[in-house]
Amino acid sequence: MSRDDDFSEYAVTRWARLVRSAILLGCSEAEAEDVVQTALERCLIHWRKVERASDRDAYVHRILLNTFTGSRRRRWTTEVAMAEPPDSADSDKTADVDRTDAVERGLARLPHDQRVAVVLRYYAHLSETQMAAALDVPTGTIKSRLSRAMTSLAEDPSLEELRDVR
Repeated sequence: MSRDDDFSEYAVTRWARLVRSAILLGCSEAEAEDVVQTALERCLIHWRKVERASDRDAYVHRILLNTFTGSRRRRWTTEVAMAEPPDSADSDKTADVDRTDAVERGLARLPHDQRVAVVLRYYAHLSETQMAAALDVPTGTIKSRLSRAMTSLAEDPSLEELRDVR
């Protein structure tokens, strides 16, 4: 398989997960797609390094986190891009929106390092070892960040109604 084919296959299979990770980090959907596209461009440029990495997913998530952090440093926007105008909704998705909003608000209350840990562990499904590699911190640090984050989320009153939903 050629380098381009290998990268293309990787990008196609991971696109949705990377976009959702960026959304959970705090991006709008449109911004998340931009961040992921930029991260994947960087991966393509340095694909040989990505291929040699002991864990591609951890390496790519590290690039995604660096891209996200860089995008936050460079600009500050108060506008939120929307895929569709609000009045064009096909059906009532209030419960889904409320649940998503509650989770995003709960994540937004966490410090940046805890939020990143929760997203990488519970959405991206990286192991603690992979997270430690992606964040370049010891595994014990990952465990303590996750513990503190889960304690904060468990005490968050806005998430109380979601605790019984499975």
